[in-house]
Amino acid sequence: MRLSQRLLLGALLVVSVLVVVAVALSGLRLREQLRQLTVEQLAREARVLARQWTPATDPDALANAAKADLGHRVTLIDSAGRVLGDSEFDGAALLALENHGARPEVVQARAEGIGFAERISPSEGLEELYVAVPAGGGRIARVSIGTGQLHVIVRRARRDLLVSGLFALLIALALAAVFSRQVTAPITELRDVTTAIAGGDLARRPSLSAPGEVGELASAVRRMAEQLETRLVALQTEDDLLGALVESLSEGVVAVDAQRRIIRINRSGRELLRVDEPVPFPATLLPRDRVLQDALSDALEGRIVENSETQIDGHTLALTARPLGVGGAVLALFDLTGMRRLQTVRRDFVANVSHELKTPLTAIRGYAETLASELSGTGQHAQFAETIRGNADRMQRLVDDLLDLSRIESGGWAPVAARIALAAAVAEALVPYREQTSARRLRFAVDIADAIMLHADPMAFRQLLVNLLDNAVRYTPGDGVITVFAREENGGITLGVSDTGSGIAPEHLARIFERFYRVDPARSRSAGGTGLGLAIVKHLVEAHDGKVTAHSTVGRGTTVAAWFPGSS
Repeated sequence: MRLSQRLLLGALLVVSVLVVVAVALSGLRLREQLRQLTVEQLAREARVLARQWTPATDPDALANAAKADLGHRVTLIDSAGRVLGDSEFDGAALLALENHGARPEVVQARAEGIGFAERISPSEGLEELYVAVPAGGGRIARVSIGTGQLHVIVRRARRDLLVSGLFALLIALALAAVFSRQVTAPITELRDVTTAIAGGDLARRPSLSAPGEVGELASAVRRMAEQLETRLVALQTEDDLLGALVESLSEGVVAVDAQRRIIRINRSGRELLRVDEPVPFPATLLPRDRVLQDALSDALEGRIVENSETQIDGHTLALTARPLGVGGAVLALFDLTGMRRLQTVRRDFVANVSHELKTPLTAIRGYAETLASELSGTGQHAQFAETIRGNADRMQRLVDDLLDLSRIESGGWAPVAARIALAAAVAEALVPYREQTSARRLRFAVDIADAIMLHADPMAFRQLLVNLLDNAVRYTPGDGVITVFAREENGGITLGVSDTGSGIAPEHLARIFERFYRVDPARSRSAGGTGLGLAIVKHLVEAHDGKVTAHSTVGRGTTVAAWFPGSS
């Protein structure tokens, strides 16, 4: 039902109710007022009649004469209640009237000075209004009138009021129709405008300019449309820019909604995943790679997936998946194929070069040792030979470290785990260092319980421990303390080496496990370091599914710790 119809029906209902209530209330009020006025008039007539009723007057003749003058029925009653005169009865009929002493109006008149009652007359058979007043000596003068006349007046008044109400109803309906058109016309226009705006027609504006709330609403709709158009243009521009940026990325970007539908995928993502379906399309059309599908499921469940790799169609891809706050997820794909190929080439090159250098370095070292022994005591020639031998040793260590690192990274080596008594293994590893460090007054401290057993490859463990001890001895000044500790934590065993050296600045700490990275290159070369020790440690620990960490404070020392998972 439209608003105009509701307004007309509402006006009709309101006016109808008002007319009905007015007719009902006015009828009751008019009847009561007419009754009151009639009682007062009849009381005045009765008092006049009472003054005319003297002992010498014939009551019946007086009643008949009063009837002729007043036009109302007149009854004269003595103190005993007998009717002495009645304008409606004469002779035998008058004598046959019953005693009126108990009539309500008579009793009330004797008690209060005036009495009235409304009832059906037993003698007349019609409803009448009786008014009685005392006439002296206990006598009562009563005047009555038929109530039919009062009812006629009330009915006529109600009829006139009803007719007036009907006219008022028609006028109200006409005014309501005009008012409803004035109200609904601007509302209809606002409805059409807002519907057009919701449908995308942002150029529509309300033409209404009216005072009051409707005009304010039209102005608000106009401002809303202008702001909405501005914001949508800005959003469209931003979306176009974002789309261009995403399409220009060399990384693949895939957006998935909460229903596992692909709602956006850039050119690189299509090439890497080999999909050409128009969006949106179900995620089941993506390659059925377990790593990819697991990453997508984890992200849709609110978990972040980072640094995950998989092989899809001959390409090595790095996966990152993040959930969206409104549901869904975003996958980022990076092609590592070229990088992995370069790493393989580099690793093979390093391994090949290291193998090729190993033989000549051995020969150089041997000849240098021979020359140094034969030229001992001959001055500068012996010093030259010792320098050649020292550098050959350093190059030999570098080649050995490169071969070890290449062997670990190539995947050709896998740890063969065995139970290692940490306390005994550490004590054995420290033996060569005690004599070496005695001149520098370095002290070793061991904090390892005898019961701690490590499940790891023995050769890898010894190489790891030697590299950590070499670093600590190399960079700890005289009178320093090197502590080797082990403890059970997080379901595994942590082995660490702490020193009291100069420490490492925070900007270098995150890179010390990179190959050939040196905090102080000049000092590292003079100390004989290759820059590969901590890189080898990192690879050995990760080969055991562990992790290595470093903590350092400048001026107070460094701690490098390796965590190994417990044996299952």
